[in-house]
Amino acid sequence: MAGAESLRAAMIEAAEKQLASSSDNDIATRAVCEAVGVTQPVLYRLFGDKRGLLDAVADHGYERYAALKAAQEQTADPVTDLRAGWDGHMAFARENPALYQLMFTPRPWSHSTARDRVSDLLEATLVRCAAIGALKVEPPVAARLILSASVGTALDHIASPERFDDPVVSHRMRDAVFAHVLSETTTRDDGDPLREAALRLRAQLGLAGTGALEPVETALLLRWLDRITQGAPGTVR
Repeated sequence: MAGAESLRAAMIEAAEKQLASSSDNDIATRAVCEAVGVTQPVLYRLFGDKRGLLDAVADHGYERYAALKAAQEQTADPVTDLRAGWDGHMAFARENPALYQLMFTPRPWSHSTARDRVSDLLEATLVRCAAIGALKVEPPVAARLILSASVGTALDHIASPERFDDPVVSHRMRDAVFAHVLSETTTRDDGDPLREAALRLRAQLGLAGTGALEPVETALLLRWLDRITQGAPGTVR
């Protein structure tokens, strides 16, 4: 088993190196096998096919991405961390353009979970923002909006670096989407104080839980809070 795992890791590394040097963001399975010193049936046994190997490379890219996020210093201000996270995301794209495209460009046949797991990391920071009353919308909604904006900006930079190389472009997009999802921690005159309070309590329960309620009571409370934050059935927020 250990031998198979080390061989699998070596083939993923070889495929990633070939992807990085490729002019068309593709790999040749024969070249990957030759780099590791195995025959193609070994690749099929470990990954199923070329698509399986590319999925494994994308998921390995997520592990590298997650390690960088874990190394990022977490402050007492989740909004500051959110802004730093955007810049870190852009830096990862600039430094790993081929791998980034593999991770984030939609591929109908892909079974990679890289993009969804990146969204989960982002949502965890947004839950912290909601817990201090700094979020206007539910964390999953905010995560989808921010990730879509950041991925689009990063892919534009990769495709046309001469047009999107100015960091001001990235920061303007960041500030625009953050203005839509973030609020001041003080109550806003145009806000819905009940919904904002529900968002904040929902996030606090998600972070710390409570020993004052039985599990079934907590589940019921969370359901009520979700109904308040999402509005009445049919309401679009």
